[in-house]
Formats: sequence, C-alpha cells, structure tokens
Amino acid sequence: SSSLTEAKEFVKRLRRQTDLCNMVKTVRALLNNNSTVTVLRSGLHAIFSEKSLDVTKDLFQEKFRNPKKQQKNIQIKCLKNLISSLTSSTDIRDLLSCLSSDLHTFVIKPSKSKAAFEEQASDFMLKWNLLLSNIGKILTINRTDSFG
Repeated sequence: SSSLTEAKEFVKRLRRQTDLCNMVKTVRALLNNNSTVTVLRSGLHAIFSEKSLDVTKDLFQEKFRNPKKQQKNIQIKCLKNLISSLTSSTDIRDLLSCLSSDLHTFVIKPSKSKAAFEEQASDFMLKWNLLLSNIGKILTINRTDSFG
C-alpha cells in the first residue's frame, strides 16, 4: 500500500511537470512574437485603466484592520511587476524570477512561523488564482485580440 501511494504521488508530480513544460513552451512562443506581446500588454494595461478589476480588487481590500492581515493587494502588485517586465525579448526565466522575488518579499519573508507562512501562502494562492481567472475572463469577453 505504501508503494501504491508513492506511485500515485509520482504520477501526479509527473503530470504537473508535463503541464508546466507545455505551458512554458507556449509562453516562450508567445514571448518571441513582438506583436502578440504588445497587444497583450495593452490589453492588460486597459484592464487596469478601465477599472475592470474593481470587483476583484474588493476581495483584496482589507476590510478589517487586523495587523496580522497585512496582505494588501499583494497579488495586484505582483501582477503589475510581471506586466512591467513583460517584453518580447523577455525570457520566461526572467518572469519566473520576478514572481519568485515578489513571493519572497511579500509572502515568505514576512512570515514569522510555519503556521503564518502556510496561512499567507494559502491566502496568496487563492487570491492569485481568482485574479488570474478574472483577468482571463475579462480578456476573453472584452479584449479577444489581447487574449489570442
């Protein structure tokens, strides 16, 4: 039974690795196309300037002034940093490094304990996924040229 559990975990990790490799190949191809990157950047900037993310931003606003919950718009900051470093000549490793640096600054470093880290990391991932889902939805519905 132990071997079966380990085998199942190995298969899960292998699937995730394969998915990540396929995603990296796709992103690399997009980053090599200057017009695609330009259109994507303009679409993302338009989302912020049109305040299309207001509903999403409400979820990130700190409604309770609890000092333990200092995660104000971390996901928005990380996304804006990614957008600012997004150019047609950007290597995907640079984008991942940018995100890694932001995660270290906003999630890992401020954590005082393992429990605090787990809570912050979980909260970050939940809100990050929600933010990216909403951006994908907005690009799909309102800015099909940016999404393609």
